[in-house]
Amino acid sequence: QVQLVESGGGLVQAGGSLRLSCAASVRTYSNYVMGWFRQAPGKEREFVAALSRGGSTTYYADSVKGRFTTSRDNAKNTVYLQMNSLKPEDTAVYYCAASRMVQASRIGYDYAYWGQGTQVTVSS
Repeated sequence: QVQLVESGGGLVQAGGSLRLSCAASVRTYSNYVMGWFRQAPGKEREFVAALSRGGSTTYYADSVKGRFTTSRDNAKNTVYLQMNSLKPEDTAVYYCAASRMVQASRIGYDYAYWGQGTQVTVSS
């Protein structure tokens, strides 16, 4: 069983930055690929970013590429999402997710474990 706890959300003005963290309670954290997803009110959940077990391979949605960076610290069982140049359309609940798949995935159904989510609100 994997428990994920996100933190770092909040209210920020457009153009600002936030850093989300997601801490995992699992012994073999390095065996899991990690993903970030978000869901805005009235919209479907969408992929944001994902990274491989070792963190050397990352994937990003086109909408955040160049602005968001994801990384992980396997010694701390934590994955991060650095969000820069935030836009009002980035407003959503952000979730981290974990999967024992070999390769990171952009598909939410590939992830078995999810955090509770953290709210990010970007004002114009």
